[in-house]
Amino acid sequence: MGKIVAITGVSTGLGLALTKWFSSQGHTVVGCGRSAAKIAEMNEKYCGKGKPNQFYVVDITDDSVVKEWATNVCKSFGPPDFVLNNAGFVNQNAPLWEITAEEFDKVVDVNLKGSANVIRSFLPKMIKAGKGVIVNFSSGYGKAGKAKMAPYCATKWGIEGLTRALAMELPPSMACIALDPGMVNTPMLQGHLGGTAAFQQTPEQWAERAGPLVLSITAKSNGKSICV
Repeated sequence: MGKIVAITGVSTGLGLALTKWFSSQGHTVVGCGRSAAKIAEMNEKYCGKGKPNQFYVVDITDDSVVKEWATNVCKSFGPPDFVLNNAGFVNQNAPLWEITAEEFDKVVDVNLKGSANVIRSFLPKMIKAGKGVIVNFSSGYGKAGKAKMAPYCATKWGIEGLTRALAMELPPSMACIALDPGMVNTPMLQGHLGGTAAFQQTPEQWAERAGPLVLSITAKSNGKSICV
């Protein structure tokens, strides 16, 4: 039976690759992104003709907009089986003292607070249904650190802590895990590694492995940090 999969940041990179994979396997993707043009394109390309996917224009840093998205999804599809907090933002390559407070805030607002907004909006209905998995996208940089990426590293380490704490709060039938995707040739990685990013796996190659892994997550995995 197909699953309902909510994914943030579906218009590019890992989110787009996961959307393609889940849809190709007969699952329903209810995704969101900030670009109205890209979301319109995805609704045209991946909806209809037996594909009940639906994509929404959502800025996950706006809690009220996220709540509206979650309400619409749950009314149309029911509580999702999986919520993938994939959307992310990375700071410019610079030492911490050269990064403005505004840029630091944006990284925190998207990566950490945005994920919390999504969880806060979907989780009550998932708990009421007694099932569901939250997947928070982490990063090895959060654990190991990376020069000129301090804001990003801080938020990804924060995701690890958020995941572990939330896992302790969930009922025994549910799970929350942190997922480290490793090195993937996405626009985000290209912005930091330049041409050498091309030597890494493509998002589509990554999704071929990550998709089945996500579907295999059960309550027994609650609180774990997993690397694909």
